[in-house]
Amino acid sequence: MSGWRIPFNKPSLAGDEMSMMMRALDAGHISGDGMFTRQCHELLEQALGVGKVLLTTSGTHALDLAALLLDVGPGDDVVIPSFTFTSTANAFVLRGARPIFIDIRPDTLNLDETQLETVVTPRTKVIVAVHYAGVGCEMDAIGMFARARGMAVVEDNAHGLFGAYRDRPLGTFGDLAAQSFHETKNVTCGEGGALFVNRPELVGRAEILREKGTDRTRFFRGEVVKYGWVDIGSSYLPSDLLAAFLYAQLLQRDAIKLKRRRIWHRYYDALQPLTAQHNISLPVVPAHVEQAYHMFYILLPSFEARKQLITHLRARGILAAFHYLPLHLSEFALRQKFQSAGCPVTERISDCLLRLPFFTSMSDEEVDEVVAGVASCQFTGA
Repeated sequence: MSGWRIPFNKPSLAGDEMSMMMRALDAGHISGDGMFTRQCHELLEQALGVGKVLLTTSGTHALDLAALLLDVGPGDDVVIPSFTFTSTANAFVLRGARPIFIDIRPDTLNLDETQLETVVTPRTKVIVAVHYAGVGCEMDAIGMFARARGMAVVEDNAHGLFGAYRDRPLGTFGDLAAQSFHETKNVTCGEGGALFVNRPELVGRAEILREKGTDRTRFFRGEVVKYGWVDIGSSYLPSDLLAAFLYAQLLQRDAIKLKRRRIWHRYYDALQPLTAQHNISLPVVPAHVEQAYHMFYILLPSFEARKQLITHLRARGILAAFHYLPLHLSEFALRQKFQSAGCPVTERISDCLLRLPFFTSMSDEEVDEVVAGVASCQFTGA
C-alpha cells in the first residue's frame, strides 16, 4: 500500500503502543493470558457491559469458538447473510452445519430480518447477524424471532466495536458475539479478535475450549489443584505483546472514534451534492443506530461505472476497493449445493459498492482529494 499516494487503509498508532509492549517484555510474560490480556478483558467488559470477554487470535477464531460453544454440527442449519466475509460461514461449515444464505436490506446492507420466516427450516439452530460497516442490524426483530423459535443469535461484530443499537452496545444482543482487531479495523493489534459471551452458562466452557480443551484457566485461579484435558478445544490465545498493543488502542477508543467520525462526515457532506450528478448513493444510518464509523462506501449505478471510477482513482494514486462477492454464488457454495432463496439485493450491491480510503490518521486534504477524484470522473456508457 506504500506505493499509493492515498492508500485504502493505513494502520494508525494511538500513542502508547510501543511503551505498553515494552512493559509486557519487562514483565517477562509475552504468551497468552498475561497482564495486558486481562486488562483488555476488564476494559471491554466494563465499557460495554459484557458478561465475559475472551481475547482470541482473530475474529475468525472467535466465530469458530461460537460454533463450538453452541454445539453446531451435522444436521444443523445456520442463517447467514450472503453479503459477508467467508469466515462468517466457514466457522459453522467447519463443524458440519449447512449455511442458509439470506439477502440483505437495500438501505443498511444488513441481514433482511423480514425474510427470516422464508429461509429458516426445522433444522435452523443459529442466526448470524453481521453489522455491516458498523451499522447495527435490527436486533429487536432478530432477537424476538430467534427466541420464539429457540434459535441462538451470534453477532459478527467485526465492523461494529463501540457502535450501538437503540443506545445498547453492539455485541451485547446475541448469545455470543465475535469481534475483530485486524489491521483494517478501527481498534487493532494487527491480527486479533475477541469472543463476547453474553450467556453466563457458556463462560466456563468457553474458557476451556479457548485453552486447548483444558481447565487451565480454572487452575490459575486456584479453583482446581491441577488441570487436564476435559473437552475439545484449540489454542485461541493471542500473545500478550499483541494484547499490550491492543490495550493502548482501547484506552484511546473515544479519540479514535471521534477522528473517524470527522472523516466519515467530511466524506458524506462533500459527496452529497454529487449524488444526483453521478447517480451515486451514500450510506444509510437509521436514527436509532449509532454507527462505529468503520468505513465509507458509495453505491454506483452499475458494475461498469464502478470499474471506471476505480480506474480513474488509481490513475490519481488513490486506492479504492470493492467488497464482498456473494457467498451463495461462490464456487464452493455452488459445489456444495448450499441453500439460498435468491439474494438479488446482495448481487446488485456486490456489483456496485465501492469503499473509499478510510483510516484514522487520514487528513482533511486526503479526504478532499478523494472527493475531487470522484467528482472529476467522466462516466461513459454506465
